[in-house]
Amino acid sequence: MITEIQIDAAIRKMFDEMSFKAEPAGLYDPLRYMIAIGGKRIRPRLCLLAYSLFKDELGEEILEPASALEVFHTFTLIHDDIMDKSALRRGQATVWTRWNDDTAILSGDVMCIDSYRRMAAAPAPVLGKVLGLFNLTAAQVCEGQQYDMDFEDMDRVPMSEYMKMIGLKTAVLIACSAKTGAIIGGASARDAGLLYDYGYKLGLAFQIADDWLDAYGDEKVFGKPIGGDIVNNKKCWLTTYAQEKLEGTAEGEELGRAMKMPVTTAEERARKIAAVRKIYELTGAGDAAREEIERLTGEALSAVAGIGLPKIRFEMLRRYADSLVGRTR
Repeated sequence: MITEIQIDAAIRKMFDEMSFKAEPAGLYDPLRYMIAIGGKRIRPRLCLLAYSLFKDELGEEILEPASALEVFHTFTLIHDDIMDKSALRRGQATVWTRWNDDTAILSGDVMCIDSYRRMAAAPAPVLGKVLGLFNLTAAQVCEGQQYDMDFEDMDRVPMSEYMKMIGLKTAVLIACSAKTGAIIGGASARDAGLLYDYGYKLGLAFQIADDWLDAYGDEKVFGKPIGGDIVNNKKCWLTTYAQEKLEGTAEGEELGRAMKMPVTTAEERARKIAAVRKIYELTGAGDAAREEIERLTGEALSAVAGIGLPKIRFEMLRRYADSLVGRTR
């Protein structure tokens, strides 16, 4: 049986030894930088975990595809940071601020290409399924990012549309990670589908947890300034919830005014964050977000309960779920 200790060791080795071409350094140094500053590695970890449910040993066949998922995710972060004008990522300078926009765009492009090279190392018998899933997921992630940007210019977004957006931008890649590991591990189509559902529901919960942490988290733990979604007028789960609760009320108009407050100075930024958080507290948005996180996590675990796993393996999936959303408890 593959243990969580073995998976942890494989993840450390995978990224400690990850390499990219040496030249041109201006193109590949940002890739090395982004891998070096770390991350939770939740996607390759889930890929290896799903694989371990159907295999007794970690074979070489799964390692490159698992790494591809993190490389692809990291590429999206490089580009997202440009679009969001984020100065920090994981507590470190973002690529576009450390280098420049042009370098960040081009390095992100080559990182995306590198992720496909790694995914193409999947075993030949399942390569078509794995690449087909990866292609679909990559396009969906871009669709989700476009919806996210579109929402910035809208005064109000229905919760159903917000959930669709985070499903595309965040959840599908986590779901793809689970299903990729299952496919390469030899799971049946049914079991691979159930693991996809598990990953998708956890992905939704993970994004809502991220939204909650953006408003209420510890900046030192969160790795970037608190209140970034508020400052950038991003339609996070809490804002969407509050708008729906307050539609047609004076408080709803107050939230609208707060979201339009300028942020040209540190004082204005702090004032805007405080004003929006006051509305969150009025509507109970923070508590509602945590309830939704718990509901989605329960649905994720119910999905994989249908596989009929031994208790010891099911508990691995439960612990993984807790590692994603436990920060909000």
